[in-house]
Amino acid sequence: MTGLIGVLLILSLGCNNKEEPRPDSVDKGEQITLDITTNKAKYNPGETIAFRIQGDVPSNSKVSYTLLGKVVEENPLSSKNWEWTAPETDFKGYLVKITRPDENGGEEVLASVGVDVSSDWTRFPRYGFLSKFPQMNEEEVGEVITNLNRYHINGLQFYDWHYQHHRPLAGSAEDPEPVWRDIINREIYFSTVEEYISKAHDRGMKAMFYNLIFGAMKTAEQDGVSPGWFLYTDPNHQQKDLHPLPQPPFVSDIFLLDPSNSSWQDYLIQENQEVYEALPFDGFHMDQLGKRNKALYTYEGNSVQLENTYQPFIEAIKDGHPQKELVLNAVNQYGQDGIGQSETGFLYTEVWGPNDRYEHLAEIIQNNHEYSNGEKNSVLAAYMNYDLADQAGYFNTPAVLLTDAVIFAFGGAHLELGEHMLGKEYFPNNNLQMRKDLKERLVKYYDFMVAYQNLLRDGGSFNDPVVSSYGQVSFGSWPPQAGEVSVVGKEVGDKQVIHLLNFSNATTLNWRDNNGNQAYPQKKENVHVVIQSSKPVQKVWLASPDFNGCSAKELDFKQQGDQVSITLPTLEFWDMLVLE
Repeated sequence: MTGLIGVLLILSLGCNNKEEPRPDSVDKGEQITLDITTNKAKYNPGETIAFRIQGDVPSNSKVSYTLLGKVVEENPLSSKNWEWTAPETDFKGYLVKITRPDENGGEEVLASVGVDVSSDWTRFPRYGFLSKFPQMNEEEVGEVITNLNRYHINGLQFYDWHYQHHRPLAGSAEDPEPVWRDIINREIYFSTVEEYISKAHDRGMKAMFYNLIFGAMKTAEQDGVSPGWFLYTDPNHQQKDLHPLPQPPFVSDIFLLDPSNSSWQDYLIQENQEVYEALPFDGFHMDQLGKRNKALYTYEGNSVQLENTYQPFIEAIKDGHPQKELVLNAVNQYGQDGIGQSETGFLYTEVWGPNDRYEHLAEIIQNNHEYSNGEKNSVLAAYMNYDLADQAGYFNTPAVLLTDAVIFAFGGAHLELGEHMLGKEYFPNNNLQMRKDLKERLVKYYDFMVAYQNLLRDGGSFNDPVVSSYGQVSFGSWPPQAGEVSVVGKEVGDKQVIHLLNFSNATTLNWRDNNGNQAYPQKKENVHVVIQSSKPVQKVWLASPDFNGCSAKELDFKQQGDQVSITLPTLEFWDMLVLE
C-alpha cells in the first residue's frame, strides 16, 4: 500500500534545498546548449504542437522531426517559438532535435525533446503523483505541473487528497467543503485540487483520484456503511479486520470491507459519483494493502480469498462509471494475475522485498505483460534510496539512472516524480532532494522513453543476442552481474534491439540502493563489438539517453557470415543498439 505502513518513521521535515556538490557528479552527461520544451505531455494525432526554446539559437540551426532515427520532416529554425502538426498516425513517439553543422561535416545536437502522439494515455503511461494540497495560488500549482510536463508525465495520481476512505469528498457534489482534513490531519483545499486538475488537463495530462478499494474509517457506520459489508478475522463477525494506525497523528484506524460485496460496491460507486460531479477527475487510482497473512471472513462467516475479489470489484466500478479510467495497485504483485484480465488501462505494481534485485524489476514487467495477454504496459512504484530517505539528504544519481535504465529497457515506467522525487511509500515525504545533475539527466531519460516508445513499449519479443568484444568490455547475458555490461535483446518487427546496461562498476545489484552507495559506471569509449546475427543487416544505429541528446547515430558496420562488427562510440549507463 502506498503510504501508511511505517509512516511514523518518515514524518520528519524535508531538507533544505541548498545544492550540495558531489565529487563524482562532475562531467557526467552530454552538455546541451539549449533547452527545448513542449506545451503538452501528450498529443492527439493531428493536434498542433507548440515548441519553445530557451537560449540563443545559432543562425545556421535547423529543426528535425525524427521517428526511430529517420527524419520525417526538417526545416530551418528561425524562431524560439514555433508549431508543428502532429502526424495522423496514432501511438508513435518522435524525437525533435535542434542541430547545426559541425566542423567535420556532420551535425551537432543543440537540444532535443520527445513527443508522444497517442490518443490514449494508457497505451504508454508515464505516471506521476501529487501529494500535497494546502492553500496554493495558480502560479505555485502551475510551476509543479510545468516541471512534470517537461518529463512528459501524462497521468497523475492524486495521493491522499480525499476526506475519508469511505467518503472521499467532504460535503456534497453540490456544496463541497472548501477545506477538510485527511487521515493524518493535514489540511486539504478543494481549490488546490481543482486547480491541479485544470492545469494538468491544460497540459494533456489525466488526473486520477486515489483511494483504497476497501477502506472505512471509524465513523463509517454512522455514514451508512453496513456491518454486513466488512471483513472479519473470525467466522462469527466479532472482530473487524483493520489496519491499525497511531492516533495521533492519524484520526482513525482503517477498517476493511469485502471488495466483492455488491452493496459495498454500490455504496462506493455512489460516493465516487459525488467526486466526479464535484471535480473533473479522469478516473480512479485504486489501492489495496497486499497479502493480509490472516484468515478473513464475511459477516456470514464465509471464507474470503482477498486476491479473488479484485477482478469483480474492478468490473463493478467500471460498470458504474464506464467512461472513467481505472488502475489498481498490485502490492508486490498480489492479485495481479486477475487484475491483468480486468478493465484497467495499465498495470501498476508497488515493489517490495524479496523483489530487491534488478532482475526482479524486469521479471515483474514481463509477468504483467503475460497476465494481460500482451495488451497492457506497466508502471512500477519502486522507491529509491529507501533507508537514506529517513533523514534529509540527496538521492544517489547513479542509482536512480541505473534503475530507470532497467525499467525503461524492459518496457516499463517508474512512478517517481511529483512535487518531488519519491523515496518512501508515504508520498508527502520529501527528505531526499534531486541534485542538479539528476534533474537534468532524468529529463533525457524521459525524452528517450518517449522518443523510442515504439521499440521499448510497443510489442516485440525478448531474446538473447550474443555480444562480445576483444577484452575491452565484459558482456554478459541478463540477469546482470557486477563487473559486466548486461545484454538484453528484443525483436521488434524487422529490427533487432540490443540494450547494453552497464553494471561494470556496480557496487550493488539491489536496485533500491537503500543507503545511496551505488557508483557511477566507468564510461566506455570506442569499444569494438561483435554481434551474432543470422540475418543480413542493412543498417546499424545507436541511441542513448546519455549521449548526443538521445539522437540516433548511424554506425559503420561489417558483416561476415553471422558476425556483425561495429565500434561503439560511447557507453555510460545505457545504450540501445538497433540492427535493421
